[in-house]
Amino acid sequence: MDGVADRIRSELAFHDEQATCRAHYFRSHPDHLQFDDNDYLDHETWVRPALAQLGDVRGLDVLDFGCGHGMAAVVLARSGARVTAFDLSPNYVAECQTRAASNGVALRALAADGERLPFADASFDRIWGNAVLHHLDLDIATRELRRVLRPGGVAVFCEPWAGNPLLNWARRTLPYRGKHRTVDESPLTPAQLREMRLVFGAVEVQGHQLLAMIRRVLPAGHCPSWVDRADAWLLHRFPVVQHWSRYMVLTCRVSQSNPSPTLVGV
Repeated sequence: MDGVADRIRSELAFHDEQATCRAHYFRSHPDHLQFDDNDYLDHETWVRPALAQLGDVRGLDVLDFGCGHGMAAVVLARSGARVTAFDLSPNYVAECQTRAASNGVALRALAADGERLPFADASFDRIWGNAVLHHLDLDIATRELRRVLRPGGVAVFCEPWAGNPLLNWARRTLPYRGKHRTVDESPLTPAQLREMRLVFGAVEVQGHQLLAMIRRVLPAGHCPSWVDRADAWLLHRFPVVQHWSRYMVLTCRVSQSNPSPTLVGV
């Protein structure tokens, strides 16, 4: 238990400090809280196709799981969803609330732990998360996700993937933008994917950024456009190479015929 508490304190301190620096910036540049949907959907190549996996969210209860800066929560609210957003960091929750107000949307935001969700069973139709599960005890978090999803619900997560040994070496040794991370986080593994499938049954996976992972070591905006086109062709034509991708989009679905989350994985 002490190890779990230490991990949570470490994660909280890291992200609160990060959000505090961001808050200082936005106090001087409040207009930068406003953004167009495309600014979020196209900031990484996997975001737009991953968010599309949620389908039409109009009138649905949607959870932004680990909301961070709140851009996804705003995009979902602008799409007509009833959005609840949470983050472990109260300072990131504050940014999410401020960003929502700056962009003229209504949503609910609160501080919470992804391994102990403060929501009733079957509370949400959809769940979205980007780069959050790999910070958590995945077995516990997956069961919590399953618990709060309604029958017919869908959860979509975009996560760094550990299937490429060369990429794992690069992550350990090479300098690149955005490398600063928490001590306990690590990319998801095939074994962890198997754990998720024990809870959800089927979990669809789609790899993103094979050749395009070079953008992490190039200056911002300097990745040639042909790299993304080559990636799209390779990943579609040879699905087996998705295992070597930088990121995986995981789509988890709850069957209409298995409505009781308390029975899953027992």
